[in-house]
Amino acid sequence: MAKTKILVVDDEPNILELIELCLKNAGFEVVIAATGEEGLELFGSKTPNLCVLDIMLPGDIDGRELCREIRGRSPVPILMLSARDTSLDKVLFLELGADDYLTKPFDPDELVARVRALLRRADLRQLPQPAELFFDGLTIHEGRREVVIGKSPVELTAKEFEILLLLAKNPGIVFSREKLLEKIWRYDFFGDLRTVDVHVRHLREKLNDNADNPRFVATVWGVGYKFVGRRQ
Repeated sequence: MAKTKILVVDDEPNILELIELCLKNAGFEVVIAATGEEGLELFGSKTPNLCVLDIMLPGDIDGRELCREIRGRSPVPILMLSARDTSLDKVLFLELGADDYLTKPFDPDELVARVRALLRRADLRQLPQPAELFFDGLTIHEGRREVVIGKSPVELTAKEFEILLLLAKNPGIVFSREKLLEKIWRYDFFGDLRTVDVHVRHLREKLNDNADNPRFVATVWGVGYKFVGRRQ
């Protein structure tokens, strides 16, 4: 079983070494970074289960911005570290999307306890890792919500991306329009089934996919749609 992965971002070498050591001793896999830019890159490539972020980071991406960026991409738990301990600071960090706040200097045992509590609360260890799907000419990055045709990124709306991801994760399976409405709109849409056709048409246009000779999304007449892309 894979270890729970934790991203730690702090520019103080002694603190970074201490956190890495105590978390590894507690049985976690640890990924470390000393800048916000490096931390954001590792978050995208390593898909950690939890993040420990220092507030004061060098460069253009400080701890506040890093927290905001990560929260915009994922519900992963975030534990903030700071030498400041005012109520205003704590409220600010929570409003940015952090789940907990620990003041420096801290007890390593308390750090580990808070990490475990956040993981229990989120239960992220039971969730599947974001998928990276590779097909002939098409790449889908679930965690980053990115789609690439060849080497060119494709800008999709949220619903277009969710339709593509659902179909691509279930190649060859036919999804009726009703089923797509249920899974993508989750019963909160009160229009007619044609909205699915409109979204699929726009998706195909952006993928340069021909409905008469589809590479990716095929129509099953009278029923719905299925994914026919060839895996690489």
